[in-house]
Amino acid sequence: MKVAIFYHESFLKHLESYRHVESPERLRAIVNRLKSSPLKDSFEFIQPGPATREQIEFAHEKSYVDSVLSLKVKEPVILDWGDTVATEHSIEAALRAAGAGVEACEMVLEGRFKRAFCAVRPPGHHAERSKAMGFCIFNNIAIAAYYLLETKGFERVAIVDWDVHHGNGTERIFSEDKRVLYISLHQYPHYPGTGSAGFTGIGSGVGYTLNIPMKFGSDSNDYIESFEKKVIPALEDYRPQFLLISAGFDAHEDDPLSGIRLKSKDFGRMTEMVVDVAERHSQGRVVSFLEGGYDVDALAEAVEYHISALAGKT
Repeated sequence: MKVAIFYHESFLKHLESYRHVESPERLRAIVNRLKSSPLKDSFEFIQPGPATREQIEFAHEKSYVDSVLSLKVKEPVILDWGDTVATEHSIEAALRAAGAGVEACEMVLEGRFKRAFCAVRPPGHHAERSKAMGFCIFNNIAIAAYYLLETKGFERVAIVDWDVHHGNGTERIFSEDKRVLYISLHQYPHYPGTGSAGFTGIGSGVGYTLNIPMKFGSDSNDYIESFEKKVIPALEDYRPQFLLISAGFDAHEDDPLSGIRLKSKDFGRMTEMVVDVAERHSQGRVVSFLEGGYDVDALAEAVEYHISALAGKT
């Protein structure tokens, strides 16, 4: 069964002609690589529609959603303290990026695809309930998780986040909710300053956040060891009914925003390990979301390994 790749040309128009490290060239490099890949018979491109307001408001405050959707952008608008910017087509892109995760989960549940990758911009895991942050406008993966919980009645959804930056938004959105196990491996200390090992959740959510801080200079062996000793045991104990991945590729050794030394193939190996858990507990269901990754060549190569593992081709 093919992997669905959710992609829309509006994602390339976000920040078009605006100088920013989270550039359209990131996604253009991924798509070009995949279209010429030997894997091209293993996946199918799907164009997502926009998420609904109701779907977005599961994860975000109504007042924040109102503020974003009411924007009439002619000139670039800074949405936070400087690094999250909206240009003319950004709101459409953000709506479709959020919609991609919802549609991906729905198509996987319907059995049309076993797994999916949301090749989206803007990314999502830094966005909090009431604010944009870290290049992220809406928290795409949180919206998808809530869709599974609130619309489809799931009781145990796991999110594995291996972006080099801690997913503060996702953590905070689900910090009191035991229906979501949030696991993050991230460089620490590093932006955004959250993600200490001591934080495990709040109230009824205590024990359902697992932060795995990785030291500057950590390499393939360090990450695989953390997966084997911490990530996989936690997932096995939780027995998720659906697995989501915040697939950032900025822990790559060539990435300009990273002090971690992963190689492209390591992202395939981590994906394999998550897929193995999904086969045991989640009927193989995995949906992943593009987060970071800022060296375009390294990003495209790493994504190809990731798709290969989602397709079971490694």
